[in-house]
Amino acid sequence: MEVTKTRTGRPKTELVLDDAERKTLTQWSHRGKTAQRLALRSRLVLLCAEGLDNKAVAARLGVRPQTVCKWRARFVEVRLEGLNDEYRPGAPRSVSDDKVESVVTRTLESKPAGATHWSTRSMAKAVGLSHDTIARIWRTFGLKPHRVDTFKLSPDPLLIEKVREVAGIYMCPPEHAAVFCVDEKSQIQALDRTQPLLPMRLGYPELQTHDYVRHGVTTLFAALDIKTGAVIGEIHRRHRAIEFRSFLDTIDRAVPQDLDVYLIMDNYGTHKSALIKAWLKKRPRFHVCFTPTYSSWLNQVERVFADLTQKQLRRGTHTSVASLEKAIREFLAARNADPKPFKWTKTADEILESIARFAGGVLRAHRT
Repeated sequence: MEVTKTRTGRPKTELVLDDAERKTLTQWSHRGKTAQRLALRSRLVLLCAEGLDNKAVAARLGVRPQTVCKWRARFVEVRLEGLNDEYRPGAPRSVSDDKVESVVTRTLESKPAGATHWSTRSMAKAVGLSHDTIARIWRTFGLKPHRVDTFKLSPDPLLIEKVREVAGIYMCPPEHAAVFCVDEKSQIQALDRTQPLLPMRLGYPELQTHDYVRHGVTTLFAALDIKTGAVIGEIHRRHRAIEFRSFLDTIDRAVPQDLDVYLIMDNYGTHKSALIKAWLKKRPRFHVCFTPTYSSWLNQVERVFADLTQKQLRRGTHTSVASLEKAIREFLAARNADPKPFKWTKTADEILESIARFAGGVLRAHRT
């Protein structure tokens, strides 16, 4: 009698997990930041550890049985480290370290003829590399020759004292007092486009000509109440001490007489004129806190001016100064209908530390 032998195929590699390995694989399979390939391999090993054969695991995960066999065997041999991709050497480098160093040095220490900065193509032509290679080198070392930033450090000898005073008022306003951030937005131009505006349509943005016609200028005097966020605004055609005194009269009338008034403003000449000094001397309830020179960022009303520019002026079209002034009043009315104060979070020490850190970094970077 002939006996037929049953073909059992290639024997499975036995896979047994300890508690630490099981915990790690479970974390890898569920954690959102795990690479998808590693998560798939972790689930594969966990299923194999449950006793499923290669075909059952492949069907469950939607992969080929050969894939299951490969990662099962690699895990048994190397354990958790075996689930990572093996190192795959690419083509040998065509650009030497010396060449890279020369590109970086040339970018930092020289300029091309007839230009203020290098471009990828001008540098590529100068050093004999492709502009794509230059772009990769610059990207690696964080070089951006096409960009330039601006900075202005305050030379005010009382910088520290003024920062502490202004920030202290923001963080802990005085009791029984109203605090206003005061400034002027001068030379606001009434601009009219040379051709009619084309309104926004489906698939097309609003269109306006790049050139314009000037119809005059005006000035907005503004005082931001840091507690309520409301803005007292007054518009004048000129920007002199007499107009500023008129605006101070408006603030004086708006604030109850039993409250002190603190004014935070910059060092503009109009604010320190003899006329204003005499006005303040007659009103002892008014206290002036000057921001440091070149530190308009410390005055919260500048944020109101930024909103005005963004929401009303930049895209506005005005055929007269009266039309412009009407638009400014509409902006102030809309803002004061639902005022919201700005929340100041930086202490004086944090501000001064930031200034010192920036100044020190700039000096160190340009000394090397």
